[in-house]
Amino acid sequence: MRLLRQDHKPAPWVLYLAGGCFWGVQGYFQRITGVLDTEVGYANGIQAGTSYHELSRTDHAETVKVTFNSGVLSLEELLAHYFRIIDPTSINRQGNDRGRQYRTGIYYDRDFPEEGLVRIHRCLEALEKRLGQKPVIEVEALKNWVRAEEAHQDYLERNPGGYCHINLSLADRPLDEDFIDYQKPARETLKKELSPEAYHITQEEGTDPPFSHPYDQLDEPGIYVDIVSGQALFSSRDKFDGGCGWPSFSKPILQESLAYKKDRTLAMERTEVRSQGADSHLGHVFPDGPQNLGGLRYCIDGSALRFIPLSKMEEEGYGKWIPFVEK
Repeated sequence: MRLLRQDHKPAPWVLYLAGGCFWGVQGYFQRITGVLDTEVGYANGIQAGTSYHELSRTDHAETVKVTFNSGVLSLEELLAHYFRIIDPTSINRQGNDRGRQYRTGIYYDRDFPEEGLVRIHRCLEALEKRLGQKPVIEVEALKNWVRAEEAHQDYLERNPGGYCHINLSLADRPLDEDFIDYQKPARETLKKELSPEAYHITQEEGTDPPFSHPYDQLDEPGIYVDIVSGQALFSSRDKFDGGCGWPSFSKPILQESLAYKKDRTLAMERTEVRSQGADSHLGHVFPDGPQNLGGLRYCIDGSALRFIPLSKMEEEGYGKWIPFVEK
């Protein structure tokens, strides 16, 4: 079961992403849950107008306007997808396409939140650290945006066999590939490694008594990982006081990190939340969360989690998630 949240009140943000031929970039982002709309066009040229055949003269970049629900798809997760499908060290070339119109760029309009720009630069700093060199991705205010001709809109939807420099099937693969082949320990091993409470909750679908776990009221920057596998699940940035007695989050760090099952116990129908890597029972998700955060409340048992403070994330091997935590 996959949880789709497009029916919840969206908090739409818009970002313009240049990543080579815009057919493939649009085709990829159309497959990402939380993306509400895409449109191809030309951005940041030297004049107000242009066309597909004038790009080398007007210096516009082939670009995709991405409108996304930030209550479902975080800016950091969106950019992680973007970094995955480009070569961030290549100047004016992506795939077989060469020229200034194929440069990489992140452009934002005047309505884009100031905090979003700070978060973009933090993601780029984290990318630079991973690459060991500075990415050659423009980050600029949007100017001279031109919607592309209709023949280019949704091109790969209408021409499935058309040219694409991006492997679109990547959209169906986890961003966090560390847990694709995760081997869950035997129950006997887990009984030895976990506390009785953690074992009962993660392996036997138990629950913490309300207001009993210290994570309920913990207010410290960091991430919460699956106590069984160590998979990163939730960020302190998305944590809020749900008043229910269990830690509450508006969304996971990555949508793919969780699995969902129908739960008809206790004479009611609920949606159970499990970790994707180790299949640990974590809790439930309810549609009564703050609307400005996406409308959902992930009600999670603290005993199913391990908290790693921001100050220790790098040391414990979770450095790549730091941009998802910092405010």
